[in-house]
Amino acid sequence: MLPVDAPRPEAKETPCRRWRAADGLTLSALTWPPAQSDNPRLPVLCLSGLSRNARDFEALAADLCARGHRVLAMDYRGRGASDRDSDWRNYSVEREAEDIDAGLAALAPGRFIAIGTSRGGIHAMLLACRHPGRVAGIVLNDVGPELDQDGLARIAVSIGTDMRAEDWQAAADSLERSLKPQFPALDAAGWRRLAHQFYRETPNGLTLDYDPALRHNLVEAVQPDAPPIDLWPIYDQLGDVPLLILRGAHSDILTKATLAEMLRRHPNAEAMTIPDEGHAPLLWDAQTLARIADFADRCT
Repeated sequence: MLPVDAPRPEAKETPCRRWRAADGLTLSALTWPPAQSDNPRLPVLCLSGLSRNARDFEALAADLCARGHRVLAMDYRGRGASDRDSDWRNYSVEREAEDIDAGLAALAPGRFIAIGTSRGGIHAMLLACRHPGRVAGIVLNDVGPELDQDGLARIAVSIGTDMRAEDWQAAADSLERSLKPQFPALDAAGWRRLAHQFYRETPNGLTLDYDPALRHNLVEAVQPDAPPIDLWPIYDQLGDVPLLILRGAHSDILTKATLAEMLRRHPNAEAMTIPDEGHAPLLWDAQTLARIADFADRCT
């Protein structure tokens, strides 16, 4: 693995692009152009987890841009640089899917590879079903058609709480307390690096970079009487779209059994287990970046 205290990789530039959702909210994406244009590769669309943002893909973007890919990373409504919604019910997969489609129209990537972390992987699968032939390949980062209820319950307990931190060290310490079982090998520099992905600076100090109202839909989803998440019908519609499934060895969201079934059911799927990481793999280390780049090279 790369040392976590290595300088944070930077792609050539990271301009922010904005577009309007159907209901008027302003949405945002970070875009990184390819480092060279003489051998253009397929664009890559990155979609983050439930409460995460486009900064999660900085290291991946730097690596892929150096190899000739244009990289786009969207912020869903209520996250990152996108507007917050006054109605938490709009923080739904259905509304976010509409926002993603509006972003695709604005950013015009053409045919692309989709990389989705957790919730973003669900969106990647849905994209391939809505736009057959446009998605050249999918990377699912620690997500599948079934999600472990214990892991969802863990996230539901913490999301939207303890939003503020006094300084960057306090932010790093807070993340370490809550996520150490998922990332047992991460050192102090790594937790500080992760804090810069989770938090943003405001006039009132540091805050987690999402609307705490996101928690409402998740809390409803983990109630005892809530139906279990079953995305196998969506997964089975992917056909032979090339698929790379990443699983953190300590994940409490994507189980080994679900991963095995995903590989059994999909004719063009491959997998990589990332040691010392849980939900969701950080996409920082050289081995994971190289595996994603190799997969992207094989998507046409």
